[in-house]
Amino acid sequence: MTYIQNYFFVVIALFLSVTASCGGDKKTSKHTNLKSKEFQDKLIEANKMYVKKESDEIDQYVNHRGWKMITTGTGLRYMIVKNGTGAKAELMQLAKVNYKISLLDGTVCYTSDQNGPKEFMVGQDHVESGLHEGIQYLHVGDKAVLILPSHLAHGLLGDDSKIPPHASVIYELELLSLRK
Repeated sequence: MTYIQNYFFVVIALFLSVTASCGGDKKTSKHTNLKSKEFQDKLIEANKMYVKKESDEIDQYVNHRGWKMITTGTGLRYMIVKNGTGAKAELMQLAKVNYKISLLDGTVCYTSDQNGPKEFMVGQDHVESGLHEGIQYLHVGDKAVLILPSHLAHGLLGDDSKIPPHASVIYELELLSLRK
């Protein structure tokens, strides 16, 4: 079995364990709680292993290109490739960006050339959490590259279109404007 198949097996086993434990009597609840705790521990360990593997893949990608990126505590990587002169992005501002979103294998998923610039309220609107985090490192006029690990992008499910499950995504961004 591949690593992802093992991961999904653990997730399904945990789900079945939790749902099976919902209607037991008092005598078995302690035993069931121990089994549930074991599954939770296994799920946590599987998640840690997956995050480590994905982080290593991103690091290899970055090193292969010779990029000097900053890694945040969440696992987001970013680098400014052109400095702008405008205001720094903050929460609750409407940000307008040009973008290109691609996968680590080079597949281009979305671009502002195709779809127009993206506008979103920083910290508020429904966009990737990694984009909310990363935009706050930018000033108007900045061009940057952000690499969002899957947990900061589209997670376990992908986006039901062009971004597959468990995919790290690369944002090439230009912060065009900010307004309140």
